[in-house]
Amino acid sequence: MNNAGIGNFKDFFEETLEDWYRVINTNLTGPYLCSKYAARIMARRGGVIINIASTRAFQSEPNTVPYSASKGGLIALTHALAVTLARYKIRVVSVSPGWIDTSEWQIPPRRPQLNKLDHSQHLTGRVGDPMDVANLVAFLASDEASWISGVNFTIDGGMTVKMIYLDPNVIGEAVASLTGDDLLARGLAQALARWDALSDEERSALRRYFSRWLPSQ
Repeated sequence: MNNAGIGNFKDFFEETLEDWYRVINTNLTGPYLCSKYAARIMARRGGVIINIASTRAFQSEPNTVPYSASKGGLIALTHALAVTLARYKIRVVSVSPGWIDTSEWQIPPRRPQLNKLDHSQHLTGRVGDPMDVANLVAFLASDEASWISGVNFTIDGGMTVKMIYLDPNVIGEAVASLTGDDLLARGLAQALARWDALSDEERSALRRYFSRWLPSQ
């Protein structure tokens, strides 16, 4: 299994070619080389190569260019290897995890810093756990998956199929999820929806109230 990977989330215009190569060499060239030498041994009696990609191959946040590119390349490497190594009875698949909380798997372990909104935005109602990925990988490596090769499996609690448009209702739902206060959430959603219609006095009142929670300038 090719699981090693690093990120580099620098500003795009500050990123250097060295930064790019460091991520690509680790996340894409590394799996290529490991697969190449492992396949020489596997070719004697068959085997399975599993590449751990990422949902960043399909959707991105700002300043994730090398990481996203490397994971997209890893999925392409997967089907190319699958076709190339099929005659040696070597299956090749990739797994693309979404948000996986690894806090408790760190050295030393850390307490998860997750809130209700982190969990509720997933169709499954929670952020992923490393064992979610491990269970899928164990199946793909087993004989029960002997008819599967050359494909990618997305495991992300349903996030990549969920269309999200920011509007007052979405913000209200987020507030309700975080606070458990439906009245507050509905009030904020209505205020935002009617923002252009609010008087200067009403806007100032809202600004004064929320500015109390901001650090002093």
